[in-house]
Amino acid sequence: MTKMHDIPFLDLQAAYRELKPDIDKAVARVLESGWYILGPEVEAFEQEFAAYCQAGHAIGVGNGLDALVLALRAVGVQPGDEVIVPSNTYIATWLAVTQCGAKPIPVEPCESTFNIDPERIEEAITPLTRAILPVHLYGQPADLDPVLSVARHHGLRVVEDAAQAHGARYKGRRIGAHGDAVAWSFYPGKNLGALGDGGAVTTDDAAIASRIRLLRNYGSREKYVHEVQGVNSRLDPIQAAVLRVKLRVLDSWNERRRALAARYVDVLAGAGLVLPAVPDWAEPVWHLFVIRSSARDALKAKFDGAGIGTLIHYPIPPHVQQAYEDLKFDSQAFPLAGRLAEEVLSLPIGPHLSSDAPVAVANILEKQRT
Repeated sequence: MTKMHDIPFLDLQAAYRELKPDIDKAVARVLESGWYILGPEVEAFEQEFAAYCQAGHAIGVGNGLDALVLALRAVGVQPGDEVIVPSNTYIATWLAVTQCGAKPIPVEPCESTFNIDPERIEEAITPLTRAILPVHLYGQPADLDPVLSVARHHGLRVVEDAAQAHGARYKGRRIGAHGDAVAWSFYPGKNLGALGDGGAVTTDDAAIASRIRLLRNYGSREKYVHEVQGVNSRLDPIQAAVLRVKLRVLDSWNERRRALAARYVDVLAGAGLVLPAVPDWAEPVWHLFVIRSSARDALKAKFDGAGIGTLIHYPIPPHVQQAYEDLKFDSQAFPLAGRLAEEVLSLPIGPHLSSDAPVAVANILEKQRT
């Protein structure tokens, strides 16, 4: 069948092409500096990213999973502890918990926003609970105030997974330091994406920041002097240089995403889909535009055949992944997460997507109905 469109899910090459002179210059600056591990380029990015996130500190690490693990370790999560996590999330959220030797305790989401339901958290708390790990899924902030209230009442730490939320705001303030620590990924497809892996943790707590700096560098502040059993997880200076360039355009690129999301909402009204719901206190950055349909698989096949790139975020909930069969969760234990996995579909969105793309998507839907 001849494809009618050529609409990629996300065009990373276009992002590079727009910024090519500045990115090339930044990379060359690092190559010519002779400083290839940590150093001034990473420090400059950390300062700029912390300021952007309205946080006191930013610590660059190797990737988003490491950011979560180190943040959890820095707030005191240890083997045998429990950490409350969303049932509906990418598996990295759970992996970070188990890599600390702790156990993930899933809590179902709010069906309208896909994010963890604060009203379900308290009933999941036990004497072993050490932290709560909300995820700002798809670029929309979780409802943090009630999460933080429960955490304070029970003496728990809050580590936020903001891997998809660069630039998002909760009640007017950027995501970055509402909880004890906030973990970020700079995977290339993120709103603020590197040209490879990268991550960071932001926090207002100087002690947590110091602990993460220690842990990321072999447990060492002074060369060959190791205070704790750390790891090797350091943001690369070349990636830091690229991120500094992209950080300058992040807000404008997020505005492009917002315009596309608004267009989708307009043209898909009445199409028989469940469209994203945005609370009035949330300012999402539309890392993903996720719809729901009981006929998701047929719909995806239709888009694929028309040359419109779509993805499923995520097709298998963590509690039924083989990786977590040792936890022995019943496959029906978290029915809402299971239902979302069967119905969600991510439509193309990104700062370099044509403004005509939402109309093309709507036209495919119209043809399917007629």
